Amino acid sequence: MLKSISKTLLTGFVTILPVVLTLYLFYWLAVSAESALGRLIQLMLPDYLYWPGMGVIAGLAVVFAVGLLMHAYVVQRLFAKGEQVLYHLPLIKTIYRSIRDFLEYFSPTREKEFEQVVAISFGDSGMQVIGFVTQVLPENMPEDFRDKDSILVYLPLSYMIGGYAVLVPRSAVRPLDMNMEEAMRFTLTAGVTGSGAH
Repeated sequence: MLKSISKTLLTGFVTILPVVLTLYLFYWLAVSAESALGRLIQLMLPDYLYWPGMGVIAGLAVVFAVGLLMHAYVVQRLFAKGEQVLYHLPLIKTIYRSIRDFLEYFSPTREKEFEQVVAISFGDSGMQVIGFVTQVLPENMPEDFRDKDSILVYLPLSYMIGGYAVLVPRSAVRPLDMNMEEAMRFTLTAGVTGSGAH
């Protein structure tokens, strides 16, 4: 009886938690935008013209405008110069560069090789692991890693944040017919959820 109740509760928890966390993330972003930008709007507009939600709309407009501006060469150059300042600030440069590189990996403008999702073979053992190609250009790697026949692949760990960046011979890498979302979900859950798209 207790075992059945526990199993049912666990099933409910596993079902609800992803939904709750996703909704909470959007809620937090909306509240943050409304709090920051809504306050600015209230300072610029008379009270009778302001209505709740303008901060969220303003936030989306700002993000969209930045996306448009980043297509302009002049803006790209100015942004690059601003980044160089951040790259020279202790501690901030490490945090900023890590976040920037991670998000850049998922950028729609990034050129993708092998659709980025690959399987790596280990010798003749038949064992394979799923990885994500992060670097194919030798000149972008540390000097000791500049082997033209190798690429850099990130191997994520299941059930935790983290992983390994490994230099792999191209001959040991096989492209997989999986998109980034499917592969990440499959890897992070250790394959428990399967690989099919939902």
